[in-house]
Amino acid sequence: MDFKKELNEYVDIVNSELEKYLIREDCPEKKLNESMEYSLISSAKRLRPILMISSYKLFKEDYSKVFPFAIAMEMIHNFSLIHDDLPSIDNDNLRHRKTYKSYSIWRSNCTSCRRCTFK
Repeated sequence: MDFKKELNEYVDIVNSELEKYLIREDCPEKKLNESMEYSLISSAKRLRPILMISSYKLFKEDYSKVFPFAIAMEMIHNFSLIHDDLPSIDNDNLRHRKTYKSYSIWRSNCTSCRRCTFK
């Protein structure tokens, strides 16, 4: 299989799995959920979960068993990116050519912390 084709297939798998963890219903936390979706569903490369999935695939055929761990890895990485961009760290305005200043500092903190508590 072509490397780029396989890489794109993994990105699609990871994005599809990430979608399962998003909450889009109308609820009191709707704004928080929107900011989580905004930061998580981006043009990211997804290298960490892809490496985890492809490493697991070297030893086992049913690599779907590693999906929850790969998604957790991506969420933790995303948590660290949000915290890194906060004013108290490097105060960056852009990530993947999208502004992170769309949400308040408070909401950004809540978003990243909630990212690490998904079930």
